[in-house]
Amino acid sequence: MAKSIQEIMPQIAFGGDYNPEQWSEEVWLQDAKLMQAAGVNLVSVAIFSWSMIEKEEGQFDFTWLDKVLDILHDHGIGVALATATASPPAWLSKKYPEVLAVKANGVKYQVGSRQHYSPNSKRFINAVSKLVNEMATRYKDHPAVKMWHINNEYACHLAECYSKESLQTFRHWLKEKYQTIDTLNQKWGTAFWSQRYNSWDEIQFPANLPTFYNPSQMLDYKRFMDRAIFNLYKTEKDILRKITPEIPVFTNFMYEFKPLNYFEWAKELDLVTWDSYPDPREGIPFRHAMHHDLMRSLKDGSPFYLMEQVTAHVNWRDINLTKKPGEMRLWSYSTVARGGDGVMYFQWRQGKAGAEKFHGAMVPHSSNPNSRAYQEVKQLGNELKKLDKIVGAKTEAKVAIIFDWENWWAVELEGKPHNKLSYLDQVYQYYEVFYKKNIAVDFVKPNRSIDKYDLVIAPMLYMIKDGEAVHLENYVDSGGTLVVSFFSGIADEQDHIHLGGYPAPLRKLLGITVDEFAPMADRETNEIVANGQRMKANLWADIIKIEGAKPIAYFTQNWYGGKAAVTTHRYGKGLALYIGTNPSGNYLTELFSGLLTQLNILAPLQAPPNVEVAERVKGKEHFLFILNHNEDPVSVTLDNGVSYRNCLTNEEISQEIKLEGKDVAIISY
Repeated sequence: MAKSIQEIMPQIAFGGDYNPEQWSEEVWLQDAKLMQAAGVNLVSVAIFSWSMIEKEEGQFDFTWLDKVLDILHDHGIGVALATATASPPAWLSKKYPEVLAVKANGVKYQVGSRQHYSPNSKRFINAVSKLVNEMATRYKDHPAVKMWHINNEYACHLAECYSKESLQTFRHWLKEKYQTIDTLNQKWGTAFWSQRYNSWDEIQFPANLPTFYNPSQMLDYKRFMDRAIFNLYKTEKDILRKITPEIPVFTNFMYEFKPLNYFEWAKELDLVTWDSYPDPREGIPFRHAMHHDLMRSLKDGSPFYLMEQVTAHVNWRDINLTKKPGEMRLWSYSTVARGGDGVMYFQWRQGKAGAEKFHGAMVPHSSNPNSRAYQEVKQLGNELKKLDKIVGAKTEAKVAIIFDWENWWAVELEGKPHNKLSYLDQVYQYYEVFYKKNIAVDFVKPNRSIDKYDLVIAPMLYMIKDGEAVHLENYVDSGGTLVVSFFSGIADEQDHIHLGGYPAPLRKLLGITVDEFAPMADRETNEIVANGQRMKANLWADIIKIEGAKPIAYFTQNWYGGKAAVTTHRYGKGLALYIGTNPSGNYLTELFSGLLTQLNILAPLQAPPNVEVAERVKGKEHFLFILNHNEDPVSVTLDNGVSYRNCLTNEEISQEIKLEGKDVAIISY
């Protein structure tokens, strides 16, 4: 059994991706000394090193890696040792071209970039297994190795494969799932358009079709590819667990990443890690704050690591703005505030060659230790040393947002009443209200226990699977408050319509039925009125018929003017609300302000606008993070009668704390 992350790293992890194979040996010692000075205690090594470790099939050379690990260990720096499988070497694709993934048009990907492999290639899986076995056997007892970094950003560039081997594997997966071809025909609704299959080998990929694909088939293809890539990860994990049972394993997740069902993946990770690159053009990165909360939620509130961020600027946007002085530190502390026990970067030393040579790093091209980038890194690294007590602290939330990857896939498939619907945009819209109010939010799967939450929001929960409606009914019946948005409860897990009037599984709970949908054109708006206030709505309108609910907002325009836009319904001991349109942020702020007051859900502190406040708890000790995203100084009033201590300065504080622009305070009580 793997040791806990807190056992392995009892301090906040700080460091980044380290690629020593790109540098001479004399640079390695310089790097180790600079790392020490910057407070670095963990680096990921060998992520893209396959071609340097196995230059020819079966010929392994670990000499350089042995030296690197020894140097790092001698300088007190731990290693998240990568399995080096993120990009296969050229010799493998030349000798075994079947390892290459294939596009939907039948054209093979080529060598020269990264991630060009097919996850369903048995030859590739075999090559991966040999490499990982060699790595694990050689380094199972090396004292520098703290954890295993498996592959890297799975499916980042290639989430689908249409090779012959993938098709064979897809058919086998379907046969295991449905057992009989008749069951598959029923689940896929193949009576439509004469799509019935007589045998498994008649099934093809949902690709290169003259018009609409079968949505049930497309959903299954997405599930299949998710599982195929996951099985590749699991192949590596099983080898590592057998040879190094005590060393934790992880792979790094990504921002807004749709192809992989991270809730399911997280079950097989000892530590959730992810990569975050906010665009400075976005201003305050609340979307990335949301993904911190999502990553924390993947393993029921366990702390996560931010495995990659950038010191200054990336290289892959149309315009790569740099972070202003103080922003890297500020955004890093937002990570810790929301459950991060690790703050890492891509990468340690800025590359001199390759596609990412202009991507920022902890040590820039100048190698100047007085550079702004390195000095800001050094400041942060040495500050984090003072926060060891926070490691393992949890976030206590009374609000949850239901999030479901398969729902994300389904709601954005073609052929909908509105084909510009964005699931994430809806989630962001609701999350932002709580972010601005500094109310902690967890994310939960639709079938996961939600009893501990006072308020649960289900944005555009289009797909309702077996048992989920009853789960929500029980929550509200027991006293919970549930908010459901438009276009929810429409289809089952096969994307077949729930018959009996929209939203059939939720009609009893919500006390309404939706007679029909009225999508709005791109620049079309309507107006809703609530408590005498008039506010805008766009995108969508549900034509609601009341079945026991009470309207609390009405449309004022168009042919459905006067009809209910938002309803509330008493169900058992609780309350269920339905929002049948896409209202302005002002309306959502007003609505949720009232609900939060009724439910006595409070922020840790009251703060001025654009000041982020978050709380983590460990035992009886509370840690408050106050982050000033404003350019100007602010003052934050503290609770009377409470004695606080500044975790960075060790000073006692009471009544009020002042922060400069872009500054941070971490206080405990």
